[in-house]
Amino acid sequence: MNEVEWGWGFEESISYRLMQTSSFHNHSWVHVGSGWLGELQTHRWNSSSNTIIYLYPWSRGNFSNKELMDVERLFQLYFNEHQDFYISQLMFKGEFPFIVTAGCELHSGKSCLGFKQVAIQGHDFMSFQNETFLPSPKGGEKAQKACKLLNFNEAYTQRLHRLLSDTCPRFTLGLLDAGKAHLQQQVKPEAWLSSGPSPGPGHKLLVCHVSGFYPKPVWVMWVRGEQEQQGIQRGDILPNGDGTWYLQATLDVAAGEAAGLACRVKHSSLGGQDLVLHWAPQSALGLILLAVIVALALLTALGFWFIKRW
Repeated sequence: MNEVEWGWGFEESISYRLMQTSSFHNHSWVHVGSGWLGELQTHRWNSSSNTIIYLYPWSRGNFSNKELMDVERLFQLYFNEHQDFYISQLMFKGEFPFIVTAGCELHSGKSCLGFKQVAIQGHDFMSFQNETFLPSPKGGEKAQKACKLLNFNEAYTQRLHRLLSDTCPRFTLGLLDAGKAHLQQQVKPEAWLSSGPSPGPGHKLLVCHVSGFYPKPVWVMWVRGEQEQQGIQRGDILPNGDGTWYLQATLDVAAGEAAGLACRVKHSSLGGQDLVLHWAPQSALGLILLAVIVALALLTALGFWFIKRW
């Protein structure tokens, strides 16, 4: 990684990374590219027109149109050079999907780390650190050859170092500034409870669903009173289509021990007022629902009787 001293004032680390997935099949290349500010996708590469797609109005940051066009041309040149390099010089044959991750991580107050890693067919191939390409032990002779050829091209390594240590952090800071209103928004979560598939005889799987929250960090657990329960399983935090997030937390309990349990949700949007959902046995829920239906039926019948008498 390439570390450079900067001077900004945010408290947490933030990264901007470009992800490229490419594959060679039937004598042609397919490239899929995306740009991510932390966990938020902000850009996509249009492989048909070889142009950058800006997913938000603020995705251009504070770069000028000329700077953005220069970056776009660099990507176009990179893809062309990349194709020739792996086929003609490294002599890769057949299908060889590879993934490239490159970007920068800005740390609070002082420093920036630039990074680039290449993986081919699911294995680390090489990385870029301190203006030098380094082969991965799993990359074999091809990785050693690739690094030797790339390091010999000083113009390319210097350009890459400049992109990671200067262009990337400047662009990231511009995104943080231009997207401040979006990035600092707070959306409250919704939560509900359900039963999952029975984990075994005499047991229940309690499921707490939490959805629609932003930003991503959230705290979800099953509690009895104030006591956190053991054995909570949390899934991955998954994206919703509107940019918010979804998470579920499950708990396997003996059927007779479900009463008195509750799901507690903490999130920055709640202002310290946690969401607490108490588990109600399904039989009790059924009785409540039946009572509501009966009451509605009686009120309806009474209403018709009054109308008829009137």
